[in-house]
Amino acid sequence: MIPPYTFNTCPSIRFGERSIDNIGAMVRDIGHKRALIVSDQGMVSSGIVKKISSLLNDDGFGVDLFTDVVADPPETVVLSAVRTARLAKSNIIIGLGGGSSLDVAKLVALLVPEHQSLAEAYGIGNAIGPRLPLILIPTTAGTGSEVTPIAIVTTGESEKMGVVSPIIIPDIAVLDPLLTVTVPKHVTAATGIDAMVHAIEAYASTSDNNNPVSRQLALQALELLGGAVEDAVKDGSNRQARANMLLGSMLAGQAFANSPVAAVHALAYPIGGHFKVPHGLSNALVLSHVLRFNSVVAPTPYAEMAPHVFPHLAELGTQEAASAFAEGLAELSERCGLETRLRDVGIPAEAIDRLAIDAMNQTRLLTNNPRPLNESDARSIYQAAW
Repeated sequence: MIPPYTFNTCPSIRFGERSIDNIGAMVRDIGHKRALIVSDQGMVSSGIVKKISSLLNDDGFGVDLFTDVVADPPETVVLSAVRTARLAKSNIIIGLGGGSSLDVAKLVALLVPEHQSLAEAYGIGNAIGPRLPLILIPTTAGTGSEVTPIAIVTTGESEKMGVVSPIIIPDIAVLDPLLTVTVPKHVTAATGIDAMVHAIEAYASTSDNNNPVSRQLALQALELLGGAVEDAVKDGSNRQARANMLLGSMLAGQAFANSPVAAVHALAYPIGGHFKVPHGLSNALVLSHVLRFNSVVAPTPYAEMAPHVFPHLAELGTQEAASAFAEGLAELSERCGLETRLRDVGIPAEAIDRLAIDAMNQTRLLTNNPRPLNESDARSIYQAAW
């Protein structure tokens, strides 16, 4: 019997080259007249913010900007964006950029109506709607944030908190592969591996809501991403690779939005929080080590996924395939030019104890891991990755 499950996703996905050219029609369909674009200075420099603003202005819409989003956004950035939206009397929010900008946009849409504070929204299912209408436009292929019910915020010095609720899934996700062709090689690699981690952890998750839809989406995502990431790193102008990455990232986002991620993310968060390592790279640094740890007692899901990324592994037995999958992912990261050791990104050996302690705070994620993991296990994984 298939156990009961819930699957939520974005009600409208607009995929295709130059799909952002229709942004005015999308806003008109929602029925509001004053948009706030939430983005970052990189998007301003690229000219994409100006282009979308102009498209909206030409269609008769008022546009205001909040472009102070930073990586791993702290609460202060979220609250500043909320103040900007309230002062501008914005009635539709457009998130443009990487996962950080999309996450901030979700929270602005949630908090502007003043149903609750940010602190009250943290956790699973605590968000209170209705929110403002929300359109999300990713410019990197990695987080899948454009279709997920999750927004991550940095609290204090290094801790991260999440708002997890279907209320913050956007009304429209706009996926235009042309927006990703100028993404630098290293960012392309890190975000691509990040998307693969989303698919891998969604497929193997022990969440009660692990479901056949998420698993099929995860496999399709891995098939798309497996070849596309390396191709896009080698040639950023490869439009097919860029399209496959963006679509694969979105499918992986749908998968883990409903079958949550686990120990790879739990161990990656302290790396980013303490040492400001980008999230995708943090995941890549611990991915193969967590999979080796999990495969000792739960090799089957990894063996099932392996041929979808590395077809030549199809003939191997379960344990062999799971082990080869972990090794293949480590080699893929290295071929794509990513750092492979914690020491390579400036993390000293004496930080391992602190990382292990902090990873244990990620109970929301650790509960989904195929193999129970304690502080000593986390320390051993970090040591192997160092």
